[in-house]
Amino acid sequence: MRIRLTVNGTVFTAVPADNEAARALLSRLPAAWTMKELNGNEKYVYLSEGFPAEPKRPARIHAGDLMLYGTDCIVLFYRDFSTTFRYTPLGRIEDPSGLTQAAGRGTARVTAELTE
Repeated sequence: MRIRLTVNGTVFTAVPADNEAARALLSRLPAAWTMKELNGNEKYVYLSEGFPAEPKRPARIHAGDLMLYGTDCIVLFYRDFSTTFRYTPLGRIEDPSGLTQAAGRGTARVTAELTE
């Protein structure tokens, strides 16, 4: 099972993580979000309903990482960087080529749906 993420019209395929938060996300798809810009490396959206969280500090964030911050904030990273924050993995885009361009500078319209 994969997640088809469409970011401002560009389609990417993500592999879900193997944890309760990712399974909760999958159960809520399809979904559409308007994600806000933060720090020149991520898009985020707060949801009204939380997810089960098991946050860990990743060694490094990679472009294409789809993470949960806290229990109700989905974050899509479009650049690599080091962090001191803790996240629960939700999934990862298999080939993030073009993600930075697709994400753009402002808000991003992102849809997520299940695919084979």
